[in-house]
Amino acid sequence: MRLTKFTDLALRAVMRLAIPGGSEAVTTRAVAEVMDVPYAHMAKAITRLQHLGVVEARRGRGGGLALTSLGRHASVGWLVRELEGEDEVVACEGDPPCPLRGACRLRRALREAQEAFYATLDPLTVADLVTSPTGPALIGLTGRPDRPAVARPG
Repeated sequence: MRLTKFTDLALRAVMRLAIPGGSEAVTTRAVAEVMDVPYAHMAKAITRLQHLGVVEARRGRGGGLALTSLGRHASVGWLVRELEGEDEVVACEGDPPCPLRGACRLRRALREAQEAFYATLDPLTVADLVTSPTGPALIGLTGRPDRPAVARPG
């Protein structure tokens, strides 16, 4: 099974937010820069995480992003299910629909494999993902030095 790029971005953001941010507030822009992804893509992932109740965004001085209690203790399996949606591994009902859809054993086997994938992630929490050596590696990340600075609207 392959996760969507959106889910990958959201998981990386949650992992970054699960570690202490130091003295600076962690912003969507900062997470995007450290993860070397476009700001717009990371902003969409953060918005979805907010809707799930995993991330809280505070505006203004001293604002920034923070994981909620739910976010810190969320099952990775639950989070991936929420981010990926309920789509099956294959689109049997596509256009045109698969001619075997009524008598196919593959569809059920793939659905069971998908559930086994999620079940493997269920016992892990977001906090588990950032234990050593991952947490220290995340703290040490900085934006790419070879990339020119992007002018930001004032």
